[in-house]
Amino acid sequence: MTPIRDSGNICKEDGTVTVKGWVQDTRNLGGISFITLRDRHGVLQITMPKKKIDPALFESLTKLPRESVVAVTGEVKASDQAALGVELIPTSFELYSEAAAPLPMGVVDKVNVEMDTRLNNRFMDLRRPEARAVFEIRSLVAELISEAMRMNGFVGVSTPKIVASGAEGGATLFGVDYFGKQAYLAQSPQLYKQMMMSTGLDRVFEIGPSFRAEHSNTNRHVTEFSSFDGEMAWIEGEEDVMAMVEEAVDYVLVQLRERGKRHLDILGKDIAVPKRPYPVLTYTECLEVVVGLGLPLKDGDDLGTEGERLIGDIMAEKGNDLYFIVEYPEEAKPFYIMEKEGTGLSFSFDLDYKGQEISSGGQREHRYPKLIERMEKKGLDPEDFASYLDAFRYGMPPHGGWGMGVDRLVSKILDLPNVREAILFPRDTSRLAP
Repeated sequence: MTPIRDSGNICKEDGTVTVKGWVQDTRNLGGISFITLRDRHGVLQITMPKKKIDPALFESLTKLPRESVVAVTGEVKASDQAALGVELIPTSFELYSEAAAPLPMGVVDKVNVEMDTRLNNRFMDLRRPEARAVFEIRSLVAELISEAMRMNGFVGVSTPKIVASGAEGGATLFGVDYFGKQAYLAQSPQLYKQMMMSTGLDRVFEIGPSFRAEHSNTNRHVTEFSSFDGEMAWIEGEEDVMAMVEEAVDYVLVQLRERGKRHLDILGKDIAVPKRPYPVLTYTECLEVVVGLGLPLKDGDDLGTEGERLIGDIMAEKGNDLYFIVEYPEEAKPFYIMEKEGTGLSFSFDLDYKGQEISSGGQREHRYPKLIERMEKKGLDPEDFASYLDAFRYGMPPHGGWGMGVDRLVSKILDLPNVREAILFPRDTSRLAP
């Protein structure tokens, strides 16, 4: 059970203690009954010898429905039978909220519950220690990302999520009626974080929501996700960006292994921290491998879920959970990625983790004329990006950056089978509530 000061539990002057939580389970064994009381930090056994406590109190407590919320006052005694080594003998209780029955899903029942049932009743699902531990870890991951960035001179920023144009355009934009004007939910903070590179704040990062109107019903795609984005100026090449991403991920894994141990233990997880530097593969190498294994892909195609999985299996056999894939065809990358002149390739990279892409980035095109060429080559109208382009007309240093899915990062760290398990209230093509 939680420390007294952290849970609202109260230690009184007469030596009695009041504990608060949910009635997880009740067991009646004739002359004695037990209640398991649960809060955020654990469980406590309430022991009720029928002959030693008030009959009315015994009757009321033993009839409480599971998941009712109560405060129980009593005397703490040592017990070899209780998990914590102590038990509470009640003298009184207060019922805050009686739970309806039957429950929409079990909390401690050893019965598999379908994902839709869990998400439809997320408030109940998160009463399960295992589900709650995921979000304790997710919170720590976000904290560690921020620590890693500040340690490397980055400034945290917040950019608009209602925008006039998309970073990548296309059909993956959610339209918004903005006081009679056409607007969109931001696909990423890409344009804004690049604009920051012209300000003197030459290292910025953000953890915030992004939106993609993709009709994908997979265990790795959602329409609203949390993105960890960074941008840094004065780089010599994409390698500088890759090194920064690697340092941030390594910091998260090393620190999480130590500082998140209590929650990792609940999930039965240990974190393997890959050796640095992470291996670097080329897109062409990966394409040749997956085509050789039977995938019908051609040059320029996305490796896709199956291609990434195949490469991940090969890398796992070599003991590499994290690895970069570089030199993607420039046609496959957005307008703001710099081309490798005369090669058809780009200064870009993906970071894959256990067979799934968790981050993309690269060197940006900072030269105004070249940027206009890239836009027009992609079929975009520079006039639609006037505010963004102004930052390049008046002095823009060489820069690069990345975007990383926080949900995917957490799900791969914990080997969760579905990214929705790492999102409190996921949004996809069929889910808009709760």
